[in-house]
Amino acid sequence: MKKVYYSNALEKGGESSKYFYTYSKRAIDIMVSLSLLVCLAPLLCVFALAIIITSGRPILFRQTRSGLNGTRFEIWKFRTMENIKNLKSLHSYDWSNGVPHNFCFEKPASQKVTRIGKVYRKLSIDELPQLLNVLRGEMSLVGPRPEIVEITGLYNDQQAKRLTVKPGITGYAQVNGRSIITHGEKIEYDLYYIHNRSFILDVKVILNTIVLVIRGKGAY
Repeated sequence: MKKVYYSNALEKGGESSKYFYTYSKRAIDIMVSLSLLVCLAPLLCVFALAIIITSGRPILFRQTRSGLNGTRFEIWKFRTMENIKNLKSLHSYDWSNGVPHNFCFEKPASQKVTRIGKVYRKLSIDELPQLLNVLRGEMSLVGPRPEIVEITGLYNDQQAKRLTVKPGITGYAQVNGRSIITHGEKIEYDLYYIHNRSFILDVKVILNTIVLVIRGKGAY
């Protein structure tokens, strides 16, 4: 990947700049997530009904993820897999010096994606319930994607820096590869975002996300 450079954009603006960005971003998260939940309510019901009709219950997939400063929370998604039992036993890693740079997360062979789940994943429809996570303050619209605790618990000091901001529904790493980049590349992109985050960068990430979702690029 092309080397990314950090500029500490918020640091240059001082404490007042950081506070203004942080609190303004939270206000925007609340307004946008609430508005989208209200406007999309009929569609969310249709998406949920489609899951029940095609593959039964449960409608939602819930999993513990690491949030701001490693705080654990339960992420919500529309269920897209047929077999979602014993997930913890499928994520057992033995790394002593952090997550390997070339590590690529792969869906376990025992986890079969439903037919409608493939569509939901390609168009990122399965991520829509996370608007509730945003409204609750556990996530933001833009930020590093929340990782499973089995992996964040093995982060080295450099990798753990990606936990210093709220995770997001979409992020800088997602618009630069989504699921097709290595863990090391994801860390680089996430750290770039953390050091350069601004309203302009957030808008760019959201616009690029919309383009990628339409194209279905990098999804699995």
